[in-house]
Amino acid sequence: MTDTLLNIVRRHVEAHADADGLAQTPIAGLTTIRSNQATGLQHGIARPLVCLVLEGAKQVAIGATCVTYRPGDSLLITADVPTVSQITEAPYMSLVLDLDPAVLAELSAQIGTLPAGGGPAGSTDAEVADTALRLMRLLDRPASVPVLHAQLVRELHYWLLTGRHGAAIRRLGGPDGHARRVARAVALLRAEYDRPLPVERLAAAAGMSASSFHHHFRVATSLSPLQFQKHLRLIEARRLMMSDGVSASSAAFSVGYESVSQFTREYGRMFGLPPMKDASSQADRIDAPG
Repeated sequence: MTDTLLNIVRRHVEAHADADGLAQTPIAGLTTIRSNQATGLQHGIARPLVCLVLEGAKQVAIGATCVTYRPGDSLLITADVPTVSQITEAPYMSLVLDLDPAVLAELSAQIGTLPAGGGPAGSTDAEVADTALRLMRLLDRPASVPVLHAQLVRELHYWLLTGRHGAAIRRLGGPDGHARRVARAVALLRAEYDRPLPVERLAAAAGMSASSFHHHFRVATSLSPLQFQKHLRLIEARRLMMSDGVSASSAAFSVGYESVSQFTREYGRMFGLPPMKDASSQADRIDAPG
């Protein structure tokens, strides 16, 4: 998978990457990522995706599980879950595809009984790597992208579903299963994280009773709805401070906090430092030589 796919991803990244090393492709949900240096801890709430590591190494913690991914490995995330990640070896390069539950549902219905598979971590299946390569090669012929990309994205989902990661992702394709219902509430939380969101509204979006919704939301995401919203707010506040130079108080109010002191306490618990010290330490790291 390696050299050819790595080279084509590197070429795309070098031509299109933004300041953070992200390079979106013309194919919806397909992103290339590069980092020229190791990073500190990065907090996020990941969407369902598959990440093919092509160069360097990245350590990812999801709950109590912490795994290091190297070239030839792939990471599968099957729900909107909090992650703590860190690029440990650079240069780092990866290819990321968002998983489409609708495609998985269609394929699951056609396939029927699926073979047993492994967990979310492991070596990338050869069929997955080959399809990813053919998908990236379309970018060299832009006229082919709107005609051919959908069938290749579908094929990549098929190989994921029937390969070593199948057991980890098949629930995403369940027809109106709990994972897909919770995903509707997650979409609402992502869109309106800075506003009060009563649990009754979230449960209604998921088509569940409030008690059933609480249970299935925590099973899917490892967080309660309130904790999930808090994570979204704090992650966005940190981004505003680090990327846009916004003050801590402005960031707090922008993401929906009414109390700066509460924001400061919760920020410190999540990131290990109060807001201003965290921003200062990040600035020092950026300014440091080498």
